[in-house]
Amino acid sequence: MDATTTSKIVIGAGVIVSALGYFMLPGEFAAGVLGFGLAHIVLGLLDLARPSVRE
Repeated sequence: MDATTTSKIVIGAGVIVSALGYFMLPGEFAAGVLGFGLAHIVLGLLDLARPSVRE
């Protein structure tokens, strides 16, 4: 398995959760779900940037 697979899975999960929060959920709860998904995207991108993953 590639070293970046976990990061890509986390980013993909973040995209799905963000889309769910943005398009399908009503109210303030949707903002929390959207933020949770965006946090996963950012953390996945940061994980990809780590030198130990790029080697």
